[in-house]
Amino acid sequence: MSTQSILLIILAGIIALLLALFQYKYKTKSALKDNALFILLRFITYFGVFLLLINPKFEYNSNYSVKPNLVIAVDNTQSISYLKQQDNAKSILSFLQNNSDLNEKFNIEIYSFSDQIQVLDALEFSKKQTNISTVFRDLNELYKNTVAPTIIITDGNQTLGNDYQYKANQYNQDIYPIILGDTVTYSDLKISQLNVNRYAYLKNKFPLEAILVYNGNDAVVRDFTITQNGKLLFKKQLSFSKEKTSEIINISLPTSTIGVQTFQAQIAPISTEKNKTNNLKNFAIEVIDQKQKIAIVSTVLHPDLGVIKKSIETNEQREVVFLKPNEVLNQLNDIQLVMLYQPNNSFKQLFSALEEQNKNKWVISGLKTDWRFLNSISKNYNLEITSQTEDYQASLNQNYNNFIVDDIDFESFPPLKSNFGTPNFNAPYQTILFKTVSGINTNQPLLATIDVNQRREAILFGENIWKWRAQNYLNSQQFTDFDNFIGKIVQYLASNKRKNRLLIDYKSFYNASDNITINAQFFNKNYEFDANANLTISIKNKESNALINRPLILKNNSYQVDLNGLDAGDYAFTIASSDNISSSGNFQIIAYNVEEQFLNADVTKLQQIATNNNGKAYFVIQKNELLQDLLSNNKYLPILKTNKTTIPLIDWYYLLFIIALSLASEWFIRKYKGLI
Repeated sequence: MSTQSILLIILAGIIALLLALFQYKYKTKSALKDNALFILLRFITYFGVFLLLINPKFEYNSNYSVKPNLVIAVDNTQSISYLKQQDNAKSILSFLQNNSDLNEKFNIEIYSFSDQIQVLDALEFSKKQTNISTVFRDLNELYKNTVAPTIIITDGNQTLGNDYQYKANQYNQDIYPIILGDTVTYSDLKISQLNVNRYAYLKNKFPLEAILVYNGNDAVVRDFTITQNGKLLFKKQLSFSKEKTSEIINISLPTSTIGVQTFQAQIAPISTEKNKTNNLKNFAIEVIDQKQKIAIVSTVLHPDLGVIKKSIETNEQREVVFLKPNEVLNQLNDIQLVMLYQPNNSFKQLFSALEEQNKNKWVISGLKTDWRFLNSISKNYNLEITSQTEDYQASLNQNYNNFIVDDIDFESFPPLKSNFGTPNFNAPYQTILFKTVSGINTNQPLLATIDVNQRREAILFGENIWKWRAQNYLNSQQFTDFDNFIGKIVQYLASNKRKNRLLIDYKSFYNASDNITINAQFFNKNYEFDANANLTISIKNKESNALINRPLILKNNSYQVDLNGLDAGDYAFTIASSDNISSSGNFQIIAYNVEEQFLNADVTKLQQIATNNNGKAYFVIQKNELLQDLLSNNKYLPILKTNKTTIPLIDWYYLLFIIALSLASEWFIRKYKGLI
């Protein structure tokens, strides 16, 4: 309680006593005994009321101790079982988890990880990808303000994500790796990397780069071959030795048939090799007839232009060219889509040519857009002309039904700069993204598409979309989601396919180690997204004729089915709704297990992250040494914390009861004495 409150309470007591004496001593002539009782009761009443007005606050402290966290992260991928370390992983986890001394000193929290980290449910060692970097990234967010030494039980072999040694250096906790796997070095010859484009063009050649690595002391000579359906396409004899440990092969292979083409690359194994799985690698390309050409037309320089080009060209089926308005006129026949960036009066002839040839287009406006010109030439929309600008963030329209739009956390993206004003449309349109200002949805389109008279058009009301791609990387450590979003818009605008109530989104082929999912959207007769649809997928293996039926699960604004676990092969599938609307497709799964490419644990890197993070690396047989190091380390001691609690007197309801009792007692005594 503060000094001011104490002084006010003393003053309140004096005033309450003086008021009680004034009323029962000065103004009345009753007996002294009765006056003393009445003075006391009236003093209590006045003093209680004054205390409520002053409302002093009482503080008290309670002490408690908090144990440090001991974080255990266990590798739950197939490489652990392939190296026959699953029993060791389970035994060391059980040893740590059930040790009474550790539980007394630490608050033990256990996670498993593969391509992502999660609270441990069960160890099955069946996950297909390892991303150790995400372990340190996510745990750093969870434990950045605490003491949390971290034990990571793994072979140290990563197949996905950023270099985990870099992420470990940013992790502000001590790291204790427990190394799973054989440390003995064996002679091994493998295909370390196979680089090939996803798409190739008919009657053309596609490049392939193979990186072959040898680990051993003896000189060996082996053949490297590439075959397709048993037919030999390429063969080269390679020599390796202790001094020459790698070879890079660059070749070009022909294409003759449209569709998915599968190949097999192989380096003949050494007879003494322990792991022969990594000597062979299957790969595929999709052969297409021609490349889509997209023109970006602009008279201004802006970072958006480079970002849009990069996003579109992540799909190798597409090529982007930059042109001036007068340059594109003679090339329209070779262009599938024209993107007009911040058009002005110099675009007049181009707009007329697009109208005459019934070409699709995408208009992106910004602060340098001439809206007087655009309003005069556009038949489908216009914007109120003002001199003001505004920053608009994006909010996804869940009912957009021209193609599947994944929510890539648009609301976290930076705002786009745009002219202030309300857009008006003169043709049927659909909004992909709404404008939001200060978190309030304006229900005005930020990005919309128009489909009229077999011609498609999109309009984006804002510049600085380059910031969205950067934010997408910050959110997910990759550009893929944003690039796919731009790619879907381009794919929609570059074609004139009829609208379908059932839309499906899938790839033509997957590697067996990929996350294999198929997405679908279903719309009712009014083309509104139906969140209560009953969709099922029927999958047929073309070789064995085996049938698999699975339901699709609603996830965000689309339906999804997880097909992980399917064997390699060719598949045909049909997705159907309960009212017999269906859509079909084909895909191929290429046999390849990236988790089976390793022969040893990555001891060097695990020891390095331990050294850099004030920890130490251990093998499974050193579990008792690890236990003693954790228990004897004085850095990991309980933290004494004080909880300060402040209670205002007004919350103390007993005081109100005392005031009421005092007033009631005074009234009854006065009534009994006949003084009322």
